[in-house]
Amino acid sequence: MRAVLQRVTRASVAVGGDTVGTVARGWLVLLGVAPGDTPAQVEWLAEKVAHLRAFEDTDGKMNLSVLDVNGGALVVSQFTLYGECTKGRRPSFTAAAPPAVAEPLYEAFVVALKARGVPVGTGRFGADMQVELVNDGPVTFVIDAPA
Repeated sequence: MRAVLQRVTRASVAVGGDTVGTVARGWLVLLGVAPGDTPAQVEWLAEKVAHLRAFEDTDGKMNLSVLDVNGGALVVSQFTLYGECTKGRRPSFTAAAPPAVAEPLYEAFVVALKARGVPVGTGRFGADMQVELVNDGPVTFVIDAPA
């Protein structure tokens, strides 16, 4: 399971021109699922996202979590995080889990993040989405859940 975390001052996701999810201060989480991913990885990643100290304290140091700053998360499924681009000119997505595997783990991640006290907005799994964000910093992390 792979997440790209972007610290944002605001972000939103729309489907067909309708906004389906938003977040003010917090994380935009782009979430990719691989075929062998497990519920244990979901829990590990939710814990990491909720408690990663990457928000500035009063001294300007990255020392606070999204919970500490009363932030939230906008979680968007993104199978392209497992795109393979080293061969040829067209990416291959064979390393991404099929929807029947990925969607339940995506939904479980949203539930796990909410269970840790993080307010969560979401995109729509499998939809063509338009994401807007204001990256704060910019601060961006790529996190792979351990196997």
